[in-house]
Amino acid sequence: MAVQVSISEEQQFNLRLENHFDELKWLYMELYDNDSMFAELIDRLKEFYQKRSKNLKKRDSQREKNPNWYKKNDLLGMMLYIDNFAGDIKGVQKKLAYLEQANVNYIHLMPFLDTTEGKSDGGYAVKDFRKVQEKLGTMEDLADLTAACHKKHMNVCMDFVMNHTSEDHEWAVKARQGDGEYMSRYFFYDNDSIPKQYEKTVPQVFPTTAPGNFTWLSDAKHYVLTSFYPYQWDLNYKNPRVFNEMMYNFLYLANQGIDIMRIDAVPYIWKELGTNCRNLPQIHTIVRMMRMIVEIVCPSVILLGEVVMEPSKVVPYFGTVEKPECHMLYNVTTMATTWHTVATKDVRLLKKQLDIVNALPRDYVFLNYLRCHDDIGWGLDFQTLAQQGMEEVAHKNFLNAYFLGNVEGSTSRGELYNYDPVTQDARFCGTTASLCGIEKAGFEQDAEAMKQAIQLDVMLHAYMFMQSGIPVLYSGDEIGQVNDYSYKENPHKREDSRYLHRGSMNWKLVGNIQDEKTVEAQVFLQLKKLEDIRKSEVAFMTDADCWTLETWDSHVLSIGRYKNQEKIIGIFNFSSESKTAWINEDDGEYEDLISGKKMEAKGVDVPGYGFYYLKKSFK
Repeated sequence: MAVQVSISEEQQFNLRLENHFDELKWLYMELYDNDSMFAELIDRLKEFYQKRSKNLKKRDSQREKNPNWYKKNDLLGMMLYIDNFAGDIKGVQKKLAYLEQANVNYIHLMPFLDTTEGKSDGGYAVKDFRKVQEKLGTMEDLADLTAACHKKHMNVCMDFVMNHTSEDHEWAVKARQGDGEYMSRYFFYDNDSIPKQYEKTVPQVFPTTAPGNFTWLSDAKHYVLTSFYPYQWDLNYKNPRVFNEMMYNFLYLANQGIDIMRIDAVPYIWKELGTNCRNLPQIHTIVRMMRMIVEIVCPSVILLGEVVMEPSKVVPYFGTVEKPECHMLYNVTTMATTWHTVATKDVRLLKKQLDIVNALPRDYVFLNYLRCHDDIGWGLDFQTLAQQGMEEVAHKNFLNAYFLGNVEGSTSRGELYNYDPVTQDARFCGTTASLCGIEKAGFEQDAEAMKQAIQLDVMLHAYMFMQSGIPVLYSGDEIGQVNDYSYKENPHKREDSRYLHRGSMNWKLVGNIQDEKTVEAQVFLQLKKLEDIRKSEVAFMTDADCWTLETWDSHVLSIGRYKNQEKIIGIFNFSSESKTAWINEDDGEYEDLISGKKMEAKGVDVPGYGFYYLKKSFK
C-alpha cells in the first residue's frame, strides 16, 4: 500500500516552479533578454502564491489531480452583466439559487472593474485592475461571491482585458503628462511618420466609430495607438514591465477566487511595424508563459481565449499537447454560421463548419453559444457560399435585412451595429428570443406564431448542446427574454445598439416559470430538460466522438455522438415546414430522449423547427 507523503506549501510551490522554470525563463529571455525583470517576476509569483487562501490552494490541489475537470458534460455557463442581472455583486450572490435551478454552474461575470462612465466600452476600458466599479461593490464582495459559488460547486469567470487600458488608468495619466517610463508602456509618437506606416498594413477594428488606429492627443502633442476606441490605449508588450505588471494584476484577480480567466482580444496583444498586428508569434509566447504562471501559482484556474476569427487562426491558441496555451476557446465561426442557417434554412455551410471542428483533436475544448454580449459579425466562409451562388456583399445585405425583419417570411426583430455605408458592411444585435420571432409573436398576440418561435428557440439550444464543448447561455435567454429598447434613452448607451440585447433581467417574468402556459415556462422547462439529458448521457462528454450525418435534405442537420458504447443521433430541422432526414442507421431501434418514443434512425420525419435526440446503447 502506497504511503501518502504530505509536503509543505513552500515545497508545493517549488515543485511547480521547478517543473516550468527552464521553459519559462527561456521564453522570457527570448522575448525580453532581461535577467533582473525575470528574477522579479519569479519573486512576485511566490508572493501571490503565499497570499492565496487555504481554500483556493485546496481547490488547486484537487484540480491538479483532475486536470480534465472542465472537459466533462456537466458544465453549463451563463454570461451576465452584474448590474443588469441583480444590481450588484451581493445581488448576484442572492440569485445563486435561481442559477442552480437553471442548471448553471459556470457564471461569466461580464466586465466589472473600474471604468469611466461614458468611456467604458461596456467595461472593457479598465481604469483600475484592482478595483470593482463602485456601483457594483468591492473586491471583498467579489471574494465572498466566489467563495459562495465554490460551496455550490459553481465556477466564476471574468474578463482580463490585457490588450489595453483606459486613458484614465494611472499609467495613461502619467504617460499623458510626459513621464517617459509610462509613455514606454504604450505606443507614443511625436509625429505621424510611424503611425502612417502602421496604417498601411493594420486593418481597422471599427472603421465607422473609431477610424484609424491612432489618436492625436492635443494636450500631450503625441499620437497614441488606440486599436479599438480613442479612450482605450494599447499596451506595449515589448516592454517587460508591462508583461510583469499585467501578470501581477492577473494573479491578484485570480486570488479573489476566479476559476476561468477570459483573455480579451488575444490576437491583438503584440504589435510589429510592417505587419497586420494580428496573431503574431510573440503572442503565443506570452500566452504560453501565462499558462505556466497559472500552473505554478493557481493551477485550478483555466484560460479562455477570446479569438474571434476563423478556425485556422483560432486553433493555434490551444498550443500543442506538449506546450499548451489556452484551455478553452470560443467557437465563434459556428455561432455566426448558425444564424446564417436560420436565415437561409440551408444547413450545408453549417455542416461543413461542424466537420472542420469535429476533425480537431478531442483535447480541444470550445465554448459554444448562440449569442453573447457582443454583436453578431458575418465572419462566414464566403468562398464556399460563392459556390452556392451567394456573393459576399449581397448575402450580408440579405442576412441583415432578414434579422431586421425586412425579408418576407422573417419573424426576426433586431438592429444593425456599426453599419459602414461605404462597404455596406454591418454587424447584428438582438436576443435569441427576438431573433427567433418571440418578440414579434408576442407583440401581435399570435399564438400559432409564438408556438413556432418557441420551437425554433428551443431547437437552436438543443443543437448547441449537441456540439462538442461547453454550452453557454446569455442571461435572459433561458426564459425567452426579448430585446430591451430602453438603451435609446441613455445618452451613454444610445449610440451602441449592443445594449439592445444587454437589457436588465426581468425578474417578474422569471416568476412565470411556474406557469406552464407562459412563454417563460415553456422555454425554461424545455431547456432544463435538455440540460438534464446532456448531464446524464455519457455521449455528451467533450471527448466523445462527434460527426455529422448526411440527411439528403438541405434543411435538416444531423449530428452523431459516441462514447463508451453509447450513441446519440441529433436531428434538427431548420425549416418551419416538416422535412425528412434521409439518414439510414442500420443498427436497430433507438429511443428519442425527448419524448421516450421508440423508433429506427431511418428516414426520420421531423416537424417544422423540430428535433430529436435518438439514443442507442450497445451494452
